[in-house]
Amino acid sequence: MLESTVWRQYHSENNFREKLAQFCNIEIGEIVANDKDLYGILKAKLTKKELKLFAMDSAKISDTEIMAAFSYDEEALKEAKYKVYKKLKQDKMRASLKALKFDEIE
Repeated sequence: MLESTVWRQYHSENNFREKLAQFCNIEIGEIVANDKDLYGILKAKLTKKELKLFAMDSAKISDTEIMAAFSYDEEALKEAKYKVYKKLKQDKMRASLKALKFDEIE
């Protein structure tokens, strides 16, 4: 499942749940249980570039390679990373990551 995603291009496994818990300051047990639903939320809340940047950065790909992939200079890359991680920490993002899990319980 989810083998042909942007995430899997840079990671050997679907470990985005752990990365999201880390960056969004959420307990891993509170995040949406279904990987497909969780990835759908990511795709809805982040642009394609932001999702790719998040995947590349969390895979520890060098800034030089990321800049080449996006045609960014150092300042643009710094700004793009700031924007992505700011979105991940917003209350509306964290609420979205939790909402479906509680809907499934009811």
